[in-house]
Amino acid sequence: MILQVGMRTDIPAFYSEWFMNRVREKYVLVRNPYNPQAVTRYEITPDVVDLLVFCTKNPKPLLPFVNRELAEFRQYWFVTITPYDTDLEPRVPSVSQVIESVRTLAKQVGAERVTWRYDPILITEKYTVEYHLEMFRKMAEKLSGSVGACVISFVDLYPKVQKNFPELRSVSEKDRIVLAKEIVQIGKKYAMEIRGCGEGRALQKYGVNCEGCMSLAVYEKAIGHTLRLPKKVPIRRECACFMSNDIGQYNTCPHGCRYCYANTEPMTGLAEGHDKNSPMLIGHLQPGDKVHVAEQKSFIDRQMRLEM
Repeated sequence: MILQVGMRTDIPAFYSEWFMNRVREKYVLVRNPYNPQAVTRYEITPDVVDLLVFCTKNPKPLLPFVNRELAEFRQYWFVTITPYDTDLEPRVPSVSQVIESVRTLAKQVGAERVTWRYDPILITEKYTVEYHLEMFRKMAEKLSGSVGACVISFVDLYPKVQKNFPELRSVSEKDRIVLAKEIVQIGKKYAMEIRGCGEGRALQKYGVNCEGCMSLAVYEKAIGHTLRLPKKVPIRRECACFMSNDIGQYNTCPHGCRYCYANTEPMTGLAEGHDKNSPMLIGHLQPGDKVHVAEQKSFIDRQMRLEM
């Protein structure tokens, strides 16, 4: 199976101690976000977890463990680095700090297992198309050799986003095309494949890989094996990714990003009820909770190994 560490909240940045406790105890409990009394137990052992997929804006807290306690696991890292100031991202480390962490990470796991996420792209009077292209070029130069690809997407105006950022507007089709064309050219210069996230096929003719940012091909390249993944229905029609089992919880990320998709309201600190020693991210098992033990098995086809 594939275990997702960081989609619903940034576990590497804020809950790394809790996560490492889960790795040491070899299991985690995850509360269903749509049915809170339903709890799933996942084992965290290399025989059933084919890949740990990390999504974060700050990998630094987990770096000391990557080549130690996490070394027995296959890993893939998505690190988001965007050019916004504290007006939009009040508690995200500086671009230079995160780039330095990515360089360290790439030396530990290999650049082919690290993807830079430049998303969401949003346009304002301050953050113009020209600004994005200038910053993307500068960041791509510094990240060259440390990432295997870059994922781009444009901001989605979900109700919670509109609530927290009412003046935000969708990126126009014209601006999307201008940005995609130029970003693809910059990517070629620095040997980075540009992939789209949740954008359908609209940008494919401009050179963007629209096969999915967390696709079967991406996972197989990271693992070095072919995978027999079960069929899953995409969360969004435009999404071509295989969405794995997420161990996080919504409304628990303290980055405070105004455009956040996962928090209903911005947070300033760790989520209430977090206990680093609990088997679940927030709180503990309660009377009436029903624990389901996940049916876990390796998806790796042991009969064939990919040549990468």
